[in-house]
Amino acid sequence: MADQLIRATAADGGIRAVGAISTRLTEEAKRRHKLSYVATAALGRTMTAGLLLVSNMKRAESRVNIRVKGNGPLGGILVDAGLDGTVRGYVDNPSIELPPNAKGKLDVGGAVGQDGYLYVVRDVGYGYPYSSTVELVSGEIGDDIANYLVTSEQTPSALVVGVFLEAGEVKAAGGILVQVLPKAARDEALVETLESRVGALSGFTPLLQAGKTLPDIFEQLLGDMGLVLLPEIQLLRFHCGCSRSRVMGALKMLGEAELQDMIEKDNGAEATCHFCGEVYQASSDELAQLIVDLRAQS
Repeated sequence: MADQLIRATAADGGIRAVGAISTRLTEEAKRRHKLSYVATAALGRTMTAGLLLVSNMKRAESRVNIRVKGNGPLGGILVDAGLDGTVRGYVDNPSIELPPNAKGKLDVGGAVGQDGYLYVVRDVGYGYPYSSTVELVSGEIGDDIANYLVTSEQTPSALVVGVFLEAGEVKAAGGILVQVLPKAARDEALVETLESRVGALSGFTPLLQAGKTLPDIFEQLLGDMGLVLLPEIQLLRFHCGCSRSRVMGALKMLGEAELQDMIEKDNGAEATCHFCGEVYQASSDELAQLIVDLRAQS
């Protein structure tokens, strides 16, 4: 099944739900960054969360940046997700691996660490981006994003994200975000019912592995609450906006002396994009041309 995102409402618009399948893009991130199992799970969960968060923004240029910085051996996680369905991201220590946790699952919380911070930046494409910082509550990503939504946006939210790997391959990845909007938040019975149903889920990827589609999962959670599935199905993909021309522009900003030093010591330059792992090579002749351009400009 193609990576995709769908939206739904329930309770006469009092509940907003978004679901995403992110299996292929998580596998691509794993391949590009040579991620371990636990690093794949951590980055896959965060990329899915980013896509779910940005899906509720309005302007086409809108983007959400998520940075997770805990005290675990994984180091930091950085994800950039767009309303256009594109996402990219990386972790500081992609090769770190840990034994399974007490539940026999990938120990994302241990890799990320429970002491640290979650930083979320919402950029609507103009003006100053809105940023918020909250403390980590578990390092498991889903709990931390849900806590951010309640703490910073005062929106009761349930978020379930997951990544399942087998034989070195991502077999299933995705998540669902359910939010109770102000018009329905006063209905305590409704909120309790939602919390109970989401809490009863065995996770998100087991549902995908059982053959459930996103509409099936929405029906299971919200089918008796006036569920309305919105018709648009948005395709998702791992995509980075880096390019050779941007790399050459960045090298040019280093200045003539630094470029000349690269020519003499390294006979060229090599740059790697943190977000996608793409490697760009610049020959000594290309660096020399940058110096010529700098002199012409000055």
